[in-house]
Amino acid sequence: MTEYTAGIREYLSQLQQVIAALDMVEMDIAVETFRKAYEEDRTIFVLGDGGSAATASHLACDLNKDACFHAAKKFRVMALNESVATLLAIGNDASFDDVFVEQLKNFARPGDVVVGISGSGNSPNILKAVEYANTLGCTTVGFCGYDGGRLKPMVHRCFHVRFHDMHIVQDVHMILVHIMARLLSVKGEHSCGG
Repeated sequence: MTEYTAGIREYLSQLQQVIAALDMVEMDIAVETFRKAYEEDRTIFVLGDGGSAATASHLACDLNKDACFHAAKKFRVMALNESVATLLAIGNDASFDDVFVEQLKNFARPGDVVVGISGSGNSPNILKAVEYANTLGCTTVGFCGYDGGRLKPMVHRCFHVRFHDMHIVQDVHMILVHIMARLLSVKGEHSCGG
């Protein structure tokens, strides 16, 4: 045992409590939204900033590869936080608040799915993109934490981690990503990749 043992145990205990309290209906609805998008050949756009950008990228990777690697029909998923050049160009020439909405104007169509990931639920660039997606006729999904912020009431579907700690919130969001990749696997199998 080291001086860190108590802190490790406390963190893991909090994480276990939050996982045990998750709303299974919210999770089920989120998975079904992604399944429907797959069946209807809709594009799923995922966007997040900070640590949530990594979650968005991971979700895109797992759905584009793991969930349909051996299937003829593929998921259509784009993480809009991945092109550094695009993000910096829009951020420099317009505003950082516009880095996702301007990309949606290029690519999104009515009926597509837009997933905004924001631990606080208050990231202006996520909110602006979701607002635009709603007016376009997209299905919007939020991953948020804390009290849900402004994001929760804006989206059609929400996966809300009701806890006031960003690390725990982001950990649980990643758990949902892995659950979704497994449940949405076209072959009903999970991959060991990535």
